[in-house]
Amino acid sequence: MATLEKFDPRGSSPLGSLAGPTHKKGDTLNRGTIRGLAYVPSLYFLEGLPYILVNVVSVIMFKKMGLSNQLIGLTSWFYLPWVVKMFWAPMVDSYGTKRAWTVGTQVAMGVALVGVAVGLQGTAFLPVAFALFTVLAFISATHDVAVDGFYMLALSPSDQAFFTGIRSTFYRLAMMFGSGALVVFAGRLETSTENIPMSWAAAMGVAAGLLFVLGGFHALVLPRPASDAPGVGTGRPSWGEVFGSYFRQDRVGVLVAFILTYRLGEAFLSKMTAPFLLDDAAAGGLGLGTESVGLVYGTVGLASLVLGGVLGGVAIARYSLARLLWPMALALKAPDLVYVYMAMAKPSLEVIYPLVAFEQFGYGFGFTAFMVVLMYSASGPFKTSHFAISTGIMALGMMVPGLISGYAQSALGYLGFFGLVLVLTLPGLVMLFFLPQRVVEGDKEFL
Repeated sequence: MATLEKFDPRGSSPLGSLAGPTHKKGDTLNRGTIRGLAYVPSLYFLEGLPYILVNVVSVIMFKKMGLSNQLIGLTSWFYLPWVVKMFWAPMVDSYGTKRAWTVGTQVAMGVALVGVAVGLQGTAFLPVAFALFTVLAFISATHDVAVDGFYMLALSPSDQAFFTGIRSTFYRLAMMFGSGALVVFAGRLETSTENIPMSWAAAMGVAAGLLFVLGGFHALVLPRPASDAPGVGTGRPSWGEVFGSYFRQDRVGVLVAFILTYRLGEAFLSKMTAPFLLDDAAAGGLGLGTESVGLVYGTVGLASLVLGGVLGGVAIARYSLARLLWPMALALKAPDLVYVYMAMAKPSLEVIYPLVAFEQFGYGFGFTAFMVVLMYSASGPFKTSHFAISTGIMALGMMVPGLISGYAQSALGYLGFFGLVLVLTLPGLVMLFFLPQRVVEGDKEFL
């Protein structure tokens, strides 16, 4: 159950936390740094929480509410805002301040989650929940644009470097809170009350409460930088110019094909892992309870994913992408064999923990190489925009296969489906042979 794909499309480098702050040893923290400690952690916690609720927790919730795997696969639709957010990002620059957008979208996301909680109690919960999660996804993507823009306006360059590791840590803590603590909370309520809709409504209510409380907190503590004004920075090149320069790159077709195929197997797999864990043995699943799924993926699995990503960044920084590209690609894809084994052997919970930890560690380790390729491939005067376009294509590559993953699983069964996933990992490996040398060796100016 991959959960890093959104954090990196925001534009953060997987090597960013390794660079460290620009503050020199012995320096005292300045006033801006101290003030930033009051709001940067909570800003990035609220950037991670809605995403994990929309794209991971919703899958578990819908499965417990009785949805078929075909419909659960359609939740990949929720990726769409992160595919296309680059097209409406200029609106955040042109109308209102980043501060106002940040606070406003946090409150709006809380309202959407309240709507989900209320809607789960009705007989028409499915269309209501799908509609509100779609709204939440679009607001969350807009919130990402506002927060990242505010971060650059409110903090000096040295403070931006100082907070790189802190913001990524709290983003990941939000992921663990959403897919771990909230899922465990809902699972325990399911057991004690035997009321699944009420249990998940309570979990959504807790998340909404956090958005309201922290949104109110940010309304009070966020600074008001003079540079945060409507229209500031609108003298940017046109999107036509930026997109034109991207698609005029040498061998851009190879790059796009690589982005779309490198994670093809994972794109099919990601939406079906929770249903596999939750389905009973008669349906080919492992028959775990909601609480166990929260512990397996939301804690042990996610911790392993993060550890793999951190060590992947350390390894590339030390040994270079060119030396590690193939080993890291295999580290991402080979652990998918774990699902074939689990579908055949139906292991106990004690065995599932290390198997999932192994698979998620490999995913995190191998995914780092993918993101560095995207950074190295960005070229020319529009590097940041090129990276944003590449990550939008990446999100598209996750969304489209995910939409049909439920139908494929229903047709093939879990064992056949996981075999298909293994086959679909091969095109991404083949594309490694065709990557331009400039991408493999790296654009040193980007870092």
